Amino acid sequence: MVIALDLQIACKNNELPDKKDFQLWVNTALSPYNKPFELTVRIVELEESQTLNHQYRDKNKPTNVLSFPFEIPDGIELDLLGDLVICADVVKDEAQAQNKNLKSHWAHMVIHGCLHLLGFDHIDDNDAQEMEALEIKLLASINIDDPYQMI
Repeated sequence: MVIALDLQIACKNNELPDKKDFQLWVNTALSPYNKPFELTVRIVELEESQTLNHQYRDKNKPTNVLSFPFEIPDGIELDLLGDLVICADVVKDEAQAQNKNLKSHWAHMVIHGCLHLLGFDHIDDNDAQEMEALEIKLLASINIDDPYQMI
């Protein structure tokens, strides 16, 4: 199964995982669905994250990951799943504050974002439990500990 990843680095942070890591995490999240997908992962600075979060979620602060699912018009078949926008500084700060391995936290953010693109959410408790259980299972498949136990 081909999962095409367009990785865009739009920040100066030099502690980023490499493209093969991002590809592994995207594959881990999306391969179980056994269909081709295309998505963009854009790594950004605080300012861009805050601008997008304010514009699309009405929250005037930077955030770890934003997901923008592609809405395919009826009658058109495309493999385009959507875009993830991840703020490198927020991910780093969260990992430090929560005493998490930085690379493991990156993996969690990418998988979490991919699940949002697939339609999962955590608005209510049942949906949150379902999404978190799936994240834990997917992360375990690549030898990353439960991120919710570390909080």
